[in-house]
Amino acid sequence: MATIKDVAKAAGVSIASVSAVLNGSGRVGEGARGRIANAIEAVGYAPNTIARSLRLGHSHLIGMVVGDITNPFSGALVRTVEKVAIANGFSVIVSNADGDETRVPEIIDQLRGQHVAGIILNPMSRSDALVKQIESRPLPPVVTMDQKLPGLACDYVGIDNRAAIRMLVEYLVRLGHTRIALLSGRVGRWTADERYEGFVAAMADAGLVVDPSLVARAGYEGESGYEAAGAMMTRQDRPSAIVAANNIIALGALQSCLDLGFQCPADISLAGMDDVPWSGLVRPKLSIVGQPIADMGELAISWLLERIRAPDGAIAPRERIFRPFFAAGDSCRDIRPASPPSPPPPSSRPLSPRPISSRRRAMAQ
Repeated sequence: MATIKDVAKAAGVSIASVSAVLNGSGRVGEGARGRIANAIEAVGYAPNTIARSLRLGHSHLIGMVVGDITNPFSGALVRTVEKVAIANGFSVIVSNADGDETRVPEIIDQLRGQHVAGIILNPMSRSDALVKQIESRPLPPVVTMDQKLPGLACDYVGIDNRAAIRMLVEYLVRLGHTRIALLSGRVGRWTADERYEGFVAAMADAGLVVDPSLVARAGYEGESGYEAAGAMMTRQDRPSAIVAANNIIALGALQSCLDLGFQCPADISLAGMDDVPWSGLVRPKLSIVGQPIADMGELAISWLLERIRAPDGAIAPRERIFRPFFAAGDSCRDIRPASPPSPPPPSSRPLSPRPISSRRRAMAQ
């Protein structure tokens, strides 16, 4: 197996120069740097990342904890983070909590055992217990995404969840809907609670009362959306529209309505959060509020790299809230009553025939 000594010999430089290039430290001229890169490839040298992590106290690994890897949102986020990380000489270890918040501390311990340089965390809840569990562990730099953990002193990147749901409610209200249902995540999750509060506030601003029986907080899974929509659509006073708080719920709700024989949007209007990669294949095309996932992921990994490279770590916790965007599809129907036809303007009205006078009749004869 090739060693760093073999690389130095092939490149005609000192071992110290090769070490400086591999560790990204010290000043090495461009010519020498190029020869070292060619020598590494020629001799087939692979750096011992384990030994390097022991020397530095951390590896060139970044841990990323996601709530549900099957959610297209998580997949798109991982793709962005990994792209930026690799460009900066880091690799990403993705750990899936699989919707179970109790696994998060265990996953964090596993990442610590691998000497990760930093962690991007998408927690499953905002409970005080989870915050205490995380704070009780000596951690590398942490950036939280999507799900906020109030009380945890770290960077946070997310969107304005209340504004996102408000966009959907206001859109449906403009189409004449007043009986609107909400399918959202469980109580205690940051995004689910924020989206619920946004729903209640938007309904109140529209002069509408929220029917508690039309609010389901069962979870962000497709099965939850399927069951909740089925229960609402089989009642006599079913809603005219459903707001789904994430893309998986929306697809589950749509499937449930179709299985029951309801057509969207003829029988039920549906709007949801987040797009899906195969949205062009779903009929009808869903009306959605989306998140700038690429921008969010790039900022999160950039902040994490800054903290990893900060010599003293003296960076105050930062927060960035991105603005969601609305994209209309074909899944919502305008149910406002048709306005009666307006009378034609006076200039276009047909003139009524006037009676002919006796003098005019005599002249005509």
